[in-house]
Amino acid sequence: MSRRGLFLFIFVGFLWGIPYLFIKVAVDPENGFSPATVVFLRTAIGAAILIPIAIKQRQLFAAVRGWRYVGAYALLEMIGPWILIGTAEQKISSGLAGLLVASVPIWATIFASMRGDKTVWQRKRLFGIVVGFIGLIAVVGIESITGSADPLSIAMVLVASIGYSYAVMMVQSALPHVSGIAINAVAMAMTAIFYLPWSIAQWPTHEISQGAIRAIIGLGVLSTGAAFAAFFTLANIIGVARGSLVTYLNTAFAVVLGVVILNEPLTTGIILGLPLVLIGSYFASRKPADA
Repeated sequence: MSRRGLFLFIFVGFLWGIPYLFIKVAVDPENGFSPATVVFLRTAIGAAILIPIAIKQRQLFAAVRGWRYVGAYALLEMIGPWILIGTAEQKISSGLAGLLVASVPIWATIFASMRGDKTVWQRKRLFGIVVGFIGLIAVVGIESITGSADPLSIAMVLVASIGYSYAVMMVQSALPHVSGIAINAVAMAMTAIFYLPWSIAQWPTHEISQGAIRAIIGLGVLSTGAAFAAFFTLANIIGVARGSLVTYLNTAFAVVLGVVILNEPLTTGIILGLPLVLIGSYFASRKPADA
């Protein structure tokens, strides 16, 4: 990997590791925004950043023409998952949310098998699925039994992760020649329009903290607009498959930042589950060299 590729890899890992921290601050019930308002604001900012890039690439109208698939992608990647994660983070830590999202490669591998990918049954990938699920069971079980986290909130993040895993696979298959930046620009615009009425209805009547405002700006500019632009630049250098390995890095960032900045507890569930989920996701997403 070139120096530029390595820099982008670490940079994207950081940008996709901090949204859980930003969301945790932004959805504070006492001085923040509602989860729906957070989704509206971050996607509006993200779309404003990505649409000009898509226009420059001359790919925006190709994404608009595929609106049916982009709409389905937006539902599974943004409209559903981002409201679920935002709502869940009102009751669980940002680090735990990031850890649960690290299960995406495991779910993606299962969906790939359902779509006819026989390499899923290769030993290393099966090992990854089993280890990953043991990690998830450890996290969910320990966090729920000890009362460290709300079971329903954990379930919300897992559902979001399942949506993530199928969304990318679906849209890549349906629109293989359309820029990822253009697809996400249109998807973000759709999501912002979808959540606009809820954002207006739920606009806070209490005083909004400066921290929540900064979190929204960081979430929209860094973790939504810049992160997607940087990821697809990275994908052009090292490929989408290798670029997706950034999942493991952003999970580590999410857990560490939650502990260091928000003083979140490093619970037994996270300590035991994190390495198992990361190892499982790594092996589950690996394909044989001749595949």
